[in-house]
Amino acid sequence: MRDPYQVLGVTRSASAAEIKKAYRKLAKENHPDRNADNPKKLEVFKEANSAYEMLSDADKKGRFDRGEIGPDGNPTSPFAGGFRGGGRPGPDPYARSGREPPGRGGSDFGGGSNPEDLFAELFGGRSPFGGGGGGGGGGGGGGFRAPPQKGSDVAYRLVVPFEDAASLKPQRVTLRAGKTVELKLPAGLESGQQVRMAGQGEPGAAGPGDALVTLEIGRHKVLRRDGEDVRLDLPVTLAEAVAGAKVRMPTAEGAVTLTLPPGSSSGKVFRLKGRGFSRADGSRGDQLVTVLVDLPGDDPALAAFVAGWADNRDVRRDLGL
Repeated sequence: MRDPYQVLGVTRSASAAEIKKAYRKLAKENHPDRNADNPKKLEVFKEANSAYEMLSDADKKGRFDRGEIGPDGNPTSPFAGGFRGGGRPGPDPYARSGREPPGRGGSDFGGGSNPEDLFAELFGGRSPFGGGGGGGGGGGGGGFRAPPQKGSDVAYRLVVPFEDAASLKPQRVTLRAGKTVELKLPAGLESGQQVRMAGQGEPGAAGPGDALVTLEIGRHKVLRRDGEDVRLDLPVTLAEAVAGAKVRMPTAEGAVTLTLPPGSSSGKVFRLKGRGFSRADGSRGDQLVTVLVDLPGDDPALAAFVAGWADNRDVRRDLGL
C-alpha cells in the first residue's frame, strides 16, 4: 500500500480539515456510482478510503507518523510498541515530560473518524461497500468490499436503410456474442440517435449491461430527406409535360404512378401525403415531387418546331427586370 499522505495528496503537516477535504474530493470523483465501468476509479476510491481511515484515526496516525506501523496498519517490526508475550514494553519517552505524543489526544479529528461518516454527506448515507465502514483486519480498510457490478455496456452502430427509416421498419441486430435480436425504431428517428437495449451487454455479477445502438440513416440514390418530408426531382420529357402522362416514380415505400396533368411546367411540385418520415407524435411527413422537363441537347425536329412557333408571354415579368 502507498503512503496515505501521498494517496490523498497532502503533506504530513496537513490539518484534519485539509485531510478531510482532500478525501472528500477523491471520494466524489471516484465513487463507484459514477464510475461503474471504470475499475481504475474503483481502485483509487478504495485506496482513498484506506488512507483516510488511517489518517482520521488519531492513534493510527500517530503510530504511522512515528514509524510504528506501515500504510497497511501492520507493525513495521516485531518490536514496535514493546513485546506482547512475556517481555516488558520499552520506556515511554513522553511519560516524564508530560507532553502528548503525536496523534495521542492532540489531533482535532475528535478521537478518530470513519469514511462511512462522510458517505451520508456525499452520497445520501449509502456506502458503496455495502457494510460497516470501519473495515476489518489489518486496520487499513482491508475489509472494504465493492458491491456487485453490472456488466459493461456494449456500443454498436447500425446503418438503417432510407426506406426502413421512413417507415420505421424493425431492424435485426447481431450482437457481439452472435445472438440476433429485433430492434424497434423510435418515432422521429434522426441520424446519430442512440437506442438502449436493456440487458444485451456484457454479463456481470449484478446482471448484464446494456447494448447502446447508435443509428445512422442510409442514403437513397434519388430520394432525399427534408425534415419530415421526402423530396424527389422527377425528370419528364417535353411531350409528357405538354400532353400530360402517367409517370412511374419511386417513394420510400416502393414505386407508384403519378398522373401528370397536361401543361406541367418544369418546377411544378406535387405532394404525396403521408409518404415522408415519421414524426415524434407518430404522424408522417409527405413526399414532394418536383417536375423537371428534360430537353434533348441536339434535336433538329424540335429546333424546327420552335422556329415556326411563337410564345409571346412575358414569363419573367415577376422578376422585376
